[in-house]
Amino acid sequence: MYILSTKSDFDSAHFLKDYDGKCANIHGHRWTVSIDVEGSKLEESGSYRGMVVDFSELKKSLRKLTKALDHAFIMEEGSLKASTRAALEEEGFKLITFPFRPTAENFAKYFYDKMSEAGYKVAKVSVYETPNNIASYVPDKN
Repeated sequence: MYILSTKSDFDSAHFLKDYDGKCANIHGHRWTVSIDVEGSKLEESGSYRGMVVDFSELKKSLRKLTKALDHAFIMEEGSLKASTRAALEEEGFKLITFPFRPTAENFAKYFYDKMSEAGYKVAKVSVYETPNNIASYVPDKN
C-alpha cells in the first residue's frame, strides 16, 4: 500500500458555545490540515505513470478547502444571537457557519468527507489546532 501525505493551513477564529473553559471565548488558531491518501498500485501509463495521485492536484484540492476558511470567523449554527451575527455581517466580517461545533475532531471528519467526495481514497486526516494538539479521523474498517 502506498501512502501519500500533504498539508495545508489556515488562520481563523472560533469559540465553543456552552464550553466550560477558556475556549468559550473567541480565539484564533493557525490550523494545519494533514491528509494521507492511499493506493495499492501506481498508474502504469500516461503523465501520472509511477504515481498514486498527482501531488499537485492533491495539494490544490486540499488548499481550495482550507483557503475558503482562511481569516474567517467559523462558528456552529445557532451559536450567536441573530442580532450579533447581523452586526458582524454589517461590519463586513467573513463568517462561516457549520452544522457542527468547530472542534479539531469535527474538522478532521469534515476534511475527510470533502476530500473523499473529491475522489481521493483518504486513509486519514489530522487537524492540528496547535503544534501539539492534533485530532485525527480514520474511518471504521467495518
